[in-house]
Amino acid sequence: PCLTGSPTFRASHTAEKILLLFMGLKCSYPFNCFCRGSFSEVYLVRERKTGNFYALKCVKKKQLHHSNLENEIRVLKSIKHDNVVGLEDFYETRTHYYLVMELVSGGELFDRILDRGVYTEKDASCVIKQVLEAVSYLHQNSIVHRDLKPENLLYYSPDENAKIMISDFGLSKMADHGVMSTACGTPGYVAPEVLAQKPYSKAVDCWSIGVITYILLSGYPPFYEENETRLFSKIMKAEYAFHSPYWDDISESAKDFIRHMLEKNPNKRFTTEQALSHAWIIGDTAHNDNIIQSVGEQMQKTFAKSKWKRVINATVVVSHMRRLQLAHADPPAPAQAPSDRVTCCTDERGQSLQTGVCSVM
Repeated sequence: PCLTGSPTFRASHTAEKILLLFMGLKCSYPFNCFCRGSFSEVYLVRERKTGNFYALKCVKKKQLHHSNLENEIRVLKSIKHDNVVGLEDFYETRTHYYLVMELVSGGELFDRILDRGVYTEKDASCVIKQVLEAVSYLHQNSIVHRDLKPENLLYYSPDENAKIMISDFGLSKMADHGVMSTACGTPGYVAPEVLAQKPYSKAVDCWSIGVITYILLSGYPPFYEENETRLFSKIMKAEYAFHSPYWDDISESAKDFIRHMLEKNPNKRFTTEQALSHAWIIGDTAHNDNIIQSVGEQMQKTFAKSKWKRVINATVVVSHMRRLQLAHADPPAPAQAPSDRVTCCTDERGQSLQTGVCSVM
């Protein structure tokens, strides 16, 4: 049966017919899947008819709750914003769902910061402003993301002035009545009211943006404990500080902005509209001093410990896009069976591709 609200559903399409609509990576390179999870794979594809590049997300029906994907698709089809990764089309077969996603190839936010020679408070303010504008749009349409974190903030392209894109709407919710109760999110970014198992609202997204802002200005999270119980205790108490020397050169305006975003009481916490009106976002209070050394060092210490990434090197994707533009329209290789855990593919030398990202999830 067709998913409720799903776009351009074509029940007659088999997996082979769907893949033949696109031209995948050339066989001279040993893979065309650039992300593989426990029940999904993502392929870099090029539409034969238009020559446009997309990311084709193939989701196995087995072990997948139908309602979860239906919710994600409904959310994605109801929104259109310059800073949100878009769903272009959707197909279903007997065994898989296929989501044709806008291709985002600029890499993760943190990776781009670490590659810069100069990084200032003003740069961080510009990033957060884009995030706030996108989330404000979501909230105006009764959508709560519920999993905002740096990994889900991507650059549209490798261009220096590329825009920020919000991705991964797997936990998003259309909150028509404004109140939710399901506990979800990522430890370290989840709001106190969620951990307290209380009904919550779109204010949880603003809390997450506050956490992200704190990290962008210091390189480390406001709430950090190896022990999850102690971590959650700190979050529920909103127990954080602006430590010296890392915050000594950060403006009072930035700290004021963070205090309003990391307000324990969701009714007193800044809304996206209030945040967008703060002087640190729209004024000239953000400092222009270069803070890359301090922030970069802390980011590398804190966030370079990940044992895997869910997505492939953005430069590799861009390179393959160029190859495809020069190649003949050969059909892509068949999809590979997904692994039991999230992994990245390897290059022709067997090297794991783990730095920088291109993501649509």
